[in-house]
Amino acid sequence: MPITAAIIDDEFLARKKVETLLTEFSFITIIGEAKNGSNAVELIKLKSPDLIFLDVEMPDFGGFEVIKKLGTDKIPYIIFTTAYDRYALKAFDVHAVDYLLKPLDKDRFKTAVHLAKERIEQKESADINKRVFALLNQVEKKDSQYRQFFEIKEKGREITVRTDEIFVLEANGNYIELRLNDKKYLYRSTMNALAGELDPKEFIRVHRSYLINTRYIKSCHYMTNNEYKFKLKNDSEVISGRGFKENIQAYLDNEGS
Repeated sequence: MPITAAIIDDEFLARKKVETLLTEFSFITIIGEAKNGSNAVELIKLKSPDLIFLDVEMPDFGGFEVIKKLGTDKIPYIIFTTAYDRYALKAFDVHAVDYLLKPLDKDRFKTAVHLAKERIEQKESADINKRVFALLNQVEKKDSQYRQFFEIKEKGREITVRTDEIFVLEANGNYIELRLNDKKYLYRSTMNALAGELDPKEFIRVHRSYLINTRYIKSCHYMTNNEYKFKLKNDSEVISGRGFKENIQAYLDNEGS
């Protein structure tokens, strides 16, 4: 099975090292290189490689930020390349996410490539995505006490939804509907439980049945009887509950400060 690959690293010599090592693998075709995170995201979205060699740390933004910007749909199989110390690398091992420690070792490189080939041929992308996002979640937990992901099971698939992708959370019986820009998922929980798990600087409770991600608020207008109309960046609308005026006013005061 032919495999397409991309090399992402801010160091020219590091990219050339990976390129040279890949010449031994006739089943791999290099379809592009990127020297920073921004170019990496564009390259992956444009060419959809099967495999990427992804540097963890780059000047504009690193490998983890590349993953965040790609979301859940465009992630190829990843072999991280990193100069992390061995203690930090335990996180990769725990989540069974492959990595290569710089300077690259030829035998270790060969093992990683053959493992990648095996997993790509077996179409383990959903499982690999879950591992990658679990790793990202662990890394981000160092900086946040709040939830960063939702793990969703849908039609036999496991889907990872990042909280920063969610426009609105709506109570729906025994579930919460997670509304993204153009997708919806159901997550079994209660609104009161989730409200305490999400960062209050990012999510505002505007109704007993609604939480809104503040980054996607386009406008907010007072209606009547202590109710507000929120228009979001995807042009959807949410009407607040009368009992949430203080929450909304605090948000508006903060926005104006």
